[in-house]
Amino acid sequence: MRRQNQFSFGLLYFLFVAFILFLPIILLVIFSFNDSTKLVFPLRGFTLAHYQELGSNREMLEAVETSVLLGLGSSLLATILGTMGAIALARFKFPGRGLFTAVSALPLVIPYVILGVSLLIMFNQIGLKLSAWTAGLAHVVISIPYALLIISARMAGFPENLEEAAMDLGASYWGALLRVTIPISFPALVAAFLICFTISFDEFAISSFLVGTQPTLPVYLYSQLRFPTRLPLVVALSAILMVTTMAVMLLAEWLRRLGQTSD
Repeated sequence: MRRQNQFSFGLLYFLFVAFILFLPIILLVIFSFNDSTKLVFPLRGFTLAHYQELGSNREMLEAVETSVLLGLGSSLLATILGTMGAIALARFKFPGRGLFTAVSALPLVIPYVILGVSLLIMFNQIGLKLSAWTAGLAHVVISIPYALLIISARMAGFPENLEEAAMDLGASYWGALLRVTIPISFPALVAAFLICFTISFDEFAISSFLVGTQPTLPVYLYSQLRFPTRLPLVVALSAILMVTTMAVMLLAEWLRRLGQTSD
């Protein structure tokens, strides 16, 4: 009886949290089809005009292109660096290992506004012109901890004897990494890449300081909120982004679990 009560409470708690999390997303999707500039019930009518307008908005398409390129580049670099850090933490005992872990996790706890201002000051001091590239460097910094945590979790359950067996058969240590460790950990690497891409694509606070005259999509969307007539377009695009982001996150979680169960 006690276990049944705990199960019922847990189910109610889950449903409540899911309702709080997904209700804004559901409302966003509903209002994206509303034939009105006001986000209120009752809906004025059903229309697809806002979605059709997205394809003809040149500034928005340029912002999407900038965000995609930034996301791909920064995610790839963050995944590579995160993989190197995860291998170092999982396979080697070196002085300052704890300090390395703590420093790697700092972007998780530092407010992005503070981090953005700090990087802005640093780039100005070294004379680096603000552009999409400076924002991309910042995206790498904030994405590395996520890649490191995901890949470290996979490496923690990875048996070292497979690498040792490969080296006994004549492979070098780097050869064992490339032919054994990396292929087996590949689902975790893809999951880390997708998570980092989502973080980069959706990031606003840091990008608003560092992106210069090449706005990313979140920065562009925020700039459009000043114009009431642009609100339906922003809502439609936000609905697409929310659904796409959820799909990518679910795919990343599935790949992460696939990597853990493939041992």
